Amino acid sequence: EVPLVESGGGSVQAGGSLRLSCTASGLIFEDYAMGWFRQAPGKEREGLACISSSGDNAYYTNSVKGRFTISRDNAKNAIYLQMSSLKPDDTAMYYCAADQTIDYCSGSFYEFGYFGQGAQVTVSS
Repeated sequence: EVPLVESGGGSVQAGGSLRLSCTASGLIFEDYAMGWFRQAPGKEREGLACISSSGDNAYYTNSVKGRFTISRDNAKNAIYLQMSSLKPDDTAMYYCAADQTIDYCSGSFYEFGYFGQGAQVTVSS
């Protein structure tokens, strides 16, 4: 088990911004690729962004490319998701994720095996 804790969720109006954070414990953080997922009510969980263990490679799904930015601080065992130009369709529970087997982020979100408890993001029109 990899304890992951998200924070920074909340409510915002359409067009606004939010920054999610995720901290990890009990692991060698720099050995893990990290990612962000979301799940809206009645929908499947969707992979949004992935960042490699060193932070030199990132991948975004088309629905958030250009609006969301993933980053990490290995000294703090933390990753972040800066979200801008938010839309009501972005309303969902957001989860951070970790995986030790991903060497290069290229959209293989199914490989992620550890997830946090989630943080709610609500975007109103």
